[in-house]
Formats: sequence, C-alpha cells, structure tokens
Amino acid sequence: MTNLKDYDNAVIKFRKNLKLTMLPVLSWDFYASNYEDIKRTEEDTVSLLNLVATNSWNIDTDILDVKLKAEKNVVVVTDTKLNIVFATKNMWNMSQYHPEEIIGKSPKMFQGNLTSKSTLKIVSDAVKQKKPFEVTVVNYRKDGSTYNCWIQGQPVFDLKGDIVNFIAFEKEVA
Repeated sequence: MTNLKDYDNAVIKFRKNLKLTMLPVLSWDFYASNYEDIKRTEEDTVSLLNLVATNSWNIDTDILDVKLKAEKNVVVVTDTKLNIVFATKNMWNMSQYHPEEIIGKSPKMFQGNLTSKSTLKIVSDAVKQKKPFEVTVVNYRKDGSTYNCWIQGQPVFDLKGDIVNFIAFEKEVA
C-alpha cells in the first residue's frame, strides 16, 4: 500500500509542476474565430513584408505592423497605374469582397452615385502630386450597400527614391 501512496504523491507533484491551460470548450466558437483573425493577420503581414522586400520599399515596417495589427486597418496597395496589387483579408469584413476579387482592378470599383466628387478630387490631386492624403468617402459594398470609409493614403518610394506603389490604410467609420 505504501508503494501506491508514493506513486500518487509523485503524480500529484508532477501535475503541479505542469503549466496546463484549460481549453475554453464552452466558448470555443469565440476563441476559434479570434484565432482565425490572428492567423489571417499574420498571413497578411508576411505577404505585405514580401511586397516590401520585392519592391525595395523605403518604408518603416513598424508602421505597417501597427496599422495592420494594432489598428486593424484594411491595407490596399496599388501599382503606379492605380491597379490593386494587394489587399488584406479583412477587406471582406468592410466591403464583402475577397482580396482575390479586387486584385488587378481600380479602387474606383468601390465608388458610386453617393461618392463625393470633391473628395475624389482631393485624392486624385494628392496622387498626381505624389503626396499623402486622408479622407472619408462613401464607398459601396459588393451588395450595393454604402459605408463610410476613412482612407489614409500615401505614395511608396523605393530605396532609389522612385515611386513604386501607393498604399492606403482604410477603416469603416460611422
């Protein structure tokens, strides 16, 4: 009998030293969706950093990290002809478009009758002058419904000082 008691004590001591965490089985659906969001954000971060390296961007990658992870912005990158070359996966949450549906298209695809022409002129002038801009514009989702989209855009230069892309950080606002 003494041998079993020693065994039980050893098991208790062993288990106390383990750093086990209980899985939240009752609320797994909440945790699973959060995990998926984190996973998508990490995938987007890797893709964006690959774009930085491929195009030799002269940009502070810490800012990209903050905009994507902390502020949870949608990130859209266009080439110099303003065709979309990259969009983060959270684009779906805002516009109902998956990134692969908008690659190769112009950001004009989100505009419609209620989109302010004067706001678009601000964006157009900033792009022509290769200057940063910040506007809120009425955009259209895939289903035709509207949303107010805050956009902070800027040109992206390479290490030689040539403009290679434009980047926009976007968020739906009230």
